[in-house]
Amino acid sequence: MLIIDSHGHYTTAPDGHQAFRKAQLARLEDPSLPLPAPANISDDEIRDSVEQNQLKLLKERGADLTIFSPRASAMAHHIGDPDTAMDWARANNDLIKRVVELYPMNFVGGAQLPQVTGESLEGPIEELERAVKELGFVGCNLTPDPSGGHWTSPPLTDRYWYPIYEKLVELDVPAMIHVSASCNPCFHATGAHYINADTTAFMQLVQGDLFADFPDLRLIIPHGGGAVPYHWGRYRGLADMLKQPDLSGHVMQNVFFDTACITSRASTCCSRSLTSTTFCLRRRWSAQCVASIRRLATTSTTPSITSTTSTSAMKTSTKYSNSTRGASIRDSTRTLRHKADERGCFPDGQRMA
Repeated sequence: MLIIDSHGHYTTAPDGHQAFRKAQLARLEDPSLPLPAPANISDDEIRDSVEQNQLKLLKERGADLTIFSPRASAMAHHIGDPDTAMDWARANNDLIKRVVELYPMNFVGGAQLPQVTGESLEGPIEELERAVKELGFVGCNLTPDPSGGHWTSPPLTDRYWYPIYEKLVELDVPAMIHVSASCNPCFHATGAHYINADTTAFMQLVQGDLFADFPDLRLIIPHGGGAVPYHWGRYRGLADMLKQPDLSGHVMQNVFFDTACITSRASTCCSRSLTSTTFCLRRRWSAQCVASIRRLATTSTTPSITSTTSTSAMKTSTKYSNSTRGASIRDSTRTLRHKADERGCFPDGQRMA
């Protein structure tokens, strides 16, 4: 069985890529400057950036492949205009594709979308389609808050988001609900904004009825599901108070948490708070994801296997398979922690990969 890290970020991209971004930002300040071109990055530079970082950790932790996406905090949707956002997203996704081409058995791509506050989703939909159909990617990061911590966008259940959900279903790929940098001084990016967003996204889904309209839509909430697993009783109670159906059918057939909780104890606590039904659903979702990866790997010109995890850690997602060493899907940016058969601490004999 494959062990899959569903949440990896390319946090170690070569310096030339960062120089391109600095040139983009400079041109936003001074439009008279020439339009910058993406850096000319060699294969050796990519190898140097990955082999002692994400790839090394992937092999040390015993995983098979990572779903690799651009660095989350650097997506910076709150900066720039639609054209700048598109150029930045394409440069990032093209670089991820290069990693996949060099390590097709270790990485598969997850796309950055050029979301901009207050703008339509036409650009993100265009780039999502390119990433899946041309680059062979198997998913994307979708931010519910392009404003960077000010939350000016409508909730995820609003019809504003429906066009991109339609495209996700058409392409048969999931989206990870992942914010980027915070420009709100009240919210530290990784210490507050990320967890706020994960929790907020879940509550929006509880309050709405999104999956009645999109029964085949699949969303991943990273970082262990934010605060949700630790307050599972609270959210069950809120669903009841709001006269919503039981969460097992209302939300959890379409929403999945990873276990990017940094410590194994937190991951264990997260998994134990979820019901046996949730574990069953995760098994089904994992099988679909693996099948999707295998299908893309055989039909694309290059295999669709990418991963961009941070140098410090890779994370495991809370996906379980029927095997004790099940196919687990992990989230991008942390560290794929422990193999399934190294932790026998999960309910009903389940073990996490």
